[in-house]
Amino acid sequence: MPELPEVETIRRDLGDQLVGRSIVGVVVGWEGCVDRPSVDAFCEQIAGRRIEDVGRRGKFLIFTLSGGKSLLAHLRMTGSLLLKEAADPWETHARLAFQLDDGRELRFVSVRKFGRLYAVDRPDEVVGDLGPEPLAENFDLEAFCQLFDNRRGMIKPLLLNQRFMAGLGNIYVDEALFRVGIHPRRTADSLTPDELGGLYVTIRDVLWEAIANEGTSRSDYVRPDGSQGTQQERLLVSGRAGDPCPRCGTEIERIVVGGRGTYICPMCQAAPTV
Repeated sequence: MPELPEVETIRRDLGDQLVGRSIVGVVVGWEGCVDRPSVDAFCEQIAGRRIEDVGRRGKFLIFTLSGGKSLLAHLRMTGSLLLKEAADPWETHARLAFQLDDGRELRFVSVRKFGRLYAVDRPDEVVGDLGPEPLAENFDLEAFCQLFDNRRGMIKPLLLNQRFMAGLGNIYVDEALFRVGIHPRRTADSLTPDELGGLYVTIRDVLWEAIANEGTSRSDYVRPDGSQGTQQERLLVSGRAGDPCPRCGTEIERIVVGGRGTYICPMCQAAPTV
């Protein structure tokens, strides 16, 4: 968290606010948030550049800057990007601020210090190994099914693998698997063509729905203006252990799959027998 819908929401919000603005300076509160290059080089390469576009690749935000430079941000588990007036006090967990030419700051907040920033010549230096985008127009059912060729591992860890497919995280994988009725411990090679077809449609539906509701604000995720998303009000199983299944009334369970907390309906999602 944030996952694809949250990062896409942030991208849209920041694109409306920042395209055409210039970064006039960088203030560093914690040097560890800069992955590359060195902190001094990072500040030197970013300051003075105009923001030409705000894009996204998987869970990464990509700021295209003037002069052929790119700024990438990965929020990881507890990160956010907040637009603030420069005179506003820094948030407790703010790690770095980009000073803008209109008197505001774009602040990089990372509660657990997992988030990272990158200044590179080409975004592929950072995101080149990511898998396909699940919402891309050219990512059709055939392309989705081809990803499963010769795959035998459990379906949930596979969907969480960013090199397999970019952008999915714990919340939306649980939601998609529940909606299509697949247990997260099923192996990829056990899925029938009909199940793969249903999973393809459901993953895209879940992501589009979450984007329409500006993401899930259940812990640290907020939009750049500090407001929350509303998808948490529509989650069917994620975070709802002990609640009745919205389909059959069976109590929703929390299990661990691939080291991740996982929410299922044991009735609607039959456990594998082997």
